[in-house]
Amino acid sequence: MHLYPFRRAVSLVFAALLLSAPAHGQWLNYPTPGVPRLPDGKPDLSAPAPRTPDGKPDLSGIWSGAGPSYRFNIAQDLETKDIQPWAEELFIKRVRDSRMDSPLSKCLPVSVPYHNFFNLTRIVQTPALTVMLYESANVPPRTIFTDGRDLPKDPNPTWFGYSVGRWEGDTLVITSGGFNDQGWLDSSGHPQTESLRLTERLRRRDYGHLEYEITVDDPKVFTRPFTIKRERLLSPDTQLLEDVCENERSRARMSGDTGVRLRPDQVAPLAGVYEFAPGREITITVTEDLVFVRGLNEPKVPLLVQSETKFMSTTTPIGLEFFKDARGNVTHVIVRGGAAAEQKAVRKTAQAPK
Repeated sequence: MHLYPFRRAVSLVFAALLLSAPAHGQWLNYPTPGVPRLPDGKPDLSAPAPRTPDGKPDLSGIWSGAGPSYRFNIAQDLETKDIQPWAEELFIKRVRDSRMDSPLSKCLPVSVPYHNFFNLTRIVQTPALTVMLYESANVPPRTIFTDGRDLPKDPNPTWFGYSVGRWEGDTLVITSGGFNDQGWLDSSGHPQTESLRLTERLRRRDYGHLEYEITVDDPKVFTRPFTIKRERLLSPDTQLLEDVCENERSRARMSGDTGVRLRPDQVAPLAGVYEFAPGREITITVTEDLVFVRGLNEPKVPLLVQSETKFMSTTTPIGLEFFKDARGNVTHVIVRGGAAAEQKAVRKTAQAPK
């Protein structure tokens, strides 16, 4: 199981995942100096964005992750044709293997996109460079040089690559390259290669809101570049917590592929939209013999098969069981675990596998 500091949710229940040991406590509620406040003492996140002495927006502060769903599946908005066949095959293999070879399971960094989407990040801005510190185990600081230099021509590949930044008006544009091929772009297992190039755009709209945009361009993995736009919120009156990974002590007990396989014709009838209540739905799609779920706080992620009707999420501690009528038609799904002990969703529409 993957344990995070108390303000994080438990993300997985499989033994193939990591154990990290956080340190709790210091200065979590100490008021951050200089923060504009409302009459009740709460931070005024809509106040004007601060600026540095040279007139640039000051991005410094502790910011929330850019969106948890993309750390599970960075390609959730893409179609199969947007992913190179070898990369899609590797992704599926890693999912079936319960991601036991993830960098997380080896106490290694994951990737720049993963850590930006994951949890808190402290940004420290100076005229010549900007530093990003991530609240995540065994992750090095990231340095973005803004002193006019170019990316290195023949870099020694690294987990976080090399980054340079420039200002376009009030937007900091970061270009990064020189990555190794060991990182995973997300926790589900999309690979990165040494051809990866990232372009990030950061704009502090006001005191508490940071517009974040990332373009992923890795032609060896994807057939086209794609862009994700999210918003990050300031997290004042807190600090990053020390997060220590000691997974290597547990490697011998990690398990991989469940060994359970279903034929495509067995899972195809499960595809469709299921409704818990008006406006609350999940969508089940099928690709070959894999079942994907989206909704109920889930990104589009594959499910681990337990039987012909029972599946487990690969991102949260929930299970799904599908039910059929006397004619063999799927009628509803029961979701167990998570916020509610048991929830029933009635099949609303059928959907072609994809």
